[in-house]
Amino acid sequence: MAIDRRKPRELEHRINNLIQAPQVRLSGDNVPNGIFTTREALNMALEKGLDLVEIAATANPPVCRVVDYNKFLYDKKKKEKEQKAKAVKNVVKEIRFTPNTDDHDFEFKTRHAENFLKEGAKVKAYVQFRGRTILFKERGELLLLKFVERLVDVGSLEQLPRLEGNRMHIVINPKSHKK
Repeated sequence: MAIDRRKPRELEHRINNLIQAPQVRLSGDNVPNGIFTTREALNMALEKGLDLVEIAATANPPVCRVVDYNKFLYDKKKKEKEQKAKAVKNVVKEIRFTPNTDDHDFEFKTRHAENFLKEGAKVKAYVQFRGRTILFKERGELLLLKFVERLVDVGSLEQLPRLEGNRMHIVINPKSHKK
């Protein structure tokens, strides 16, 4: 004989006899809207073979709906999933330079950054200083400012170049993204 070790499912909403308010405000399609005693509202729900579900517990009186509780939870989860899918996802693309980056490489990486910004992604560009190249901080800063200048049509600078450790970085936001 197997023992069920799962925890009992906590209810997200108070339903039926768990509603403790003396009066409730009913809303919904299949019942008359208005304020009823909890007992009357519960009887209406039982007549229809449905549950009395407390939607807004903080309202005065609490708002309840007469629905099938499992279907109500299913619809709620479905709506949340749709909202999550529609939410804008922030994408950050990184582009790396060195203080000695050649003009051709610079142009190539600038074109990539322009495409990223047109797609709606943020671009984080940084100059990586290795070993003694940290002496050329000014060259790295000029490189990043030149990079921003080339992308001024499609993006806007979030903040000026900042040195953290052996990296100097900037973040460029897209001006408007079209997908």
